[in-house]
Amino acid sequence: MKLARAIHFDESDMNVFFSPARTGEWAISGGFEFSNWTEGDLVGKARQAFANGWLGLETFGRVTFVAVTQIEESEIALLERALARHFVAVYGAPSEEAALGVAREEIAHMRELCEDHPANTLLTVSRELTESGVREAFRVIEAQEAGLEQFAIHGDLPQ
Repeated sequence: MKLARAIHFDESDMNVFFSPARTGEWAISGGFEFSNWTEGDLVGKARQAFANGWLGLETFGRVTFVAVTQIEESEIALLERALARHFVAVYGAPSEEAALGVAREEIAHMRELCEDHPANTLLTVSRELTESGVREAFRVIEAQEAGLEQFAIHGDLPQ
């Protein structure tokens, strides 16, 4: 079973999103946040979150890239509950139990998106506002053969 985790290649997400997701947290599309937005809502950092931000499931912040990875069934259940609580706290769902079905659907959608991709495949999302609502498109960036350690800088920090 697969899902995606937030990944950062540099500090740009810290500057472009009002609330950036934490590296390594599980993430979903989170397009529901924009379901009743209009063009007037699409300004500044909010526009950036709308245009290409995945939603982290711990901080509920946004991130530009996610990487496909394995997840355990027990972790899925915890994420579903956390998302249901978020629906209650932020969107006014009447109860966690009432919101659980929608939370499960959101996470199932992300699992389906990740299912056929090998680990470390990168995904991006892009959104546009249409007359019929928010349209999402996903881009797949295949995992590179090079290991991450080839890009890491090793050494001691100056004292």
